[in-house]
Amino acid sequence: MSINCIRRTLEKAAETHPAKVAILHNDTRFDEQLTYAELLTRVNQVALYLQELELPKGTRIGLYANKSVSQVVAILAILSTDYILVPMTRLLKPEQVHYIIEDCDIQCIITDRMKLESIEEIEFSGHILSFEATGGNVPSFEEIFKYYNRPYTCDINGHDNAVITYSFGLTGTPKGIVISHRNLIDSARVVSHYLDLNEDDVISGLLIFNLDYGLNQIFNALLNKATLALHRFILPDDFFNHLVNDGVTVLPLMPVNISQMFDEDLSSNPKPDRFDHLRIITSSGGNVNERMVTDCANTFRNAAFFSMHGLTEAFRSTYLDPNQIRIRPDSIGKAIPDVELYVINEEGQECAPREVGELIHRGGYIYRGFWNAPKETGERYKSVQILKNVVDLEGGLTDELVVATGDYVYKDEEGYFYFVDRRDDMIKTSGFRVSPFEIESVVAKHLPQIQQCAVFGMENPAIEEEIVMVYSAPGEMSEKEITFELKKHLASYMVPSRIVYRKSLPLVQSDQNQINKDALKRELAGVA
Repeated sequence: MSINCIRRTLEKAAETHPAKVAILHNDTRFDEQLTYAELLTRVNQVALYLQELELPKGTRIGLYANKSVSQVVAILAILSTDYILVPMTRLLKPEQVHYIIEDCDIQCIITDRMKLESIEEIEFSGHILSFEATGGNVPSFEEIFKYYNRPYTCDINGHDNAVITYSFGLTGTPKGIVISHRNLIDSARVVSHYLDLNEDDVISGLLIFNLDYGLNQIFNALLNKATLALHRFILPDDFFNHLVNDGVTVLPLMPVNISQMFDEDLSSNPKPDRFDHLRIITSSGGNVNERMVTDCANTFRNAAFFSMHGLTEAFRSTYLDPNQIRIRPDSIGKAIPDVELYVINEEGQECAPREVGELIHRGGYIYRGFWNAPKETGERYKSVQILKNVVDLEGGLTDELVVATGDYVYKDEEGYFYFVDRRDDMIKTSGFRVSPFEIESVVAKHLPQIQQCAVFGMENPAIEEEIVMVYSAPGEMSEKEITFELKKHLASYMVPSRIVYRKSLPLVQSDQNQINKDALKRELAGVA
């Protein structure tokens, strides 16, 4: 078996730390935990069942369920076969699940009792496996754990495809990104290195497991023989109890989680000394701001804060050293180990300090490409020749692939990177490129009475695009008041020409933390 796969890591952990708690889930409804030996046993039982389906190598297996210990067992069981895992967040609606099933030809779905009805609604014709017994003809984990007790062996090739992840944004028709077994283990190794993880750590399983950042927490725990403590964020009080009761030492977050936990009166939250065991916070999936950093520092006083920047096409590009988080909280940091990063302009020349250009990722952690989508793959995965004006391509070796990220960034004089915006989101107005994120950041910092804000461009033949800002607040504000404040901090061409108030803003169906700008554009354009 390849040494570059998660399966080998699981076997090694069970061999060296059989009695160590691998995963736990303390919930108001139940309290469950598995040691590494127990985890391997359950994974083997489910993998044996899947193997007996005798599906062709590379068959896609969907996972559509709520967070649970069984969900982690299912993930590791699929990765212990020569099938491919397709994780789907519980937030997806039946039509979105159907889209993924059709797009990558899923032949088997593992689900739970709550999501089984959605699977039946789309009339899925493949194999279905449920965590719980349903009383019908659907086989369950409960039955597998009773009857599948034979030895299980497998031979995983590290270069084979392991996972296809989908992220539903605004279009509703995403392309899956293909991740190899080698990608998964390499990602766990590099994170474990720069975070200095160890077997005494308890890693929070707060993140959902449909994307690589969340999945990585499972693999970090396995690699370091640490403990993964599952939690689903519903209320800040429950979340703080999770940190205390589970003894969490490593807390992976997204910026929206930070906003949620500090959204209420902090006087009602546990005192900071109750969190002194927390030593690491990581954040990815968006940009942190100074207030987020301050709130975390005041509450988690012993925790080093790692701000990170990842890609769809590669696991991770940068992290900011915790010593710099107070000095430059807006920075996404520098390249992680084994990665080279360049900022180039439209002519392919390297940008000067503070000149905005496209971020090019070279080196490790690059994924395989987009599933069944050569056009999208070609747009992002480029020959290293794209860097011919920047690096010395010795010996004419140009078969290497790099990622043209589509991220607009700049680098300061000390080599720290700063995110500006996505190429696809940039607004072109009056000959200028304007970042919606930059305007939204100013609103967040200087207009605190605004609760939510979305900035985007809408077609205007006279100036190409006009800048539109839609916001929600306890009450409608004077447009002059908003414009007056924005003019203090933004160039004149960046100030929105149209400002619209709404009591609430529409959210992306599959991600209730993301504003649906596409729906706002259709509404303002009068399109049904």
